[in-house]
Amino acid sequence: MKFTRRGFLATTGAAAGARLAGPLARTGGGRRVLTLVYDKSLGMMRAVERIVP
Repeated sequence: MKFTRRGFLATTGAAAGARLAGPLARTGGGRRVLTLVYDKSLGMMRAVERIVP
């Protein structure tokens, strides 16, 4: 698998988002929703977690 700059940025952003969402999920009273999306830059599916009120 060839790793491009766009793929690296997407992976880094997803990792940073997951790291920051942990404390936010514990303090907030919202519901966590996990969805699968197709990431064209990576060429595969990835999980995206959102917090909804």
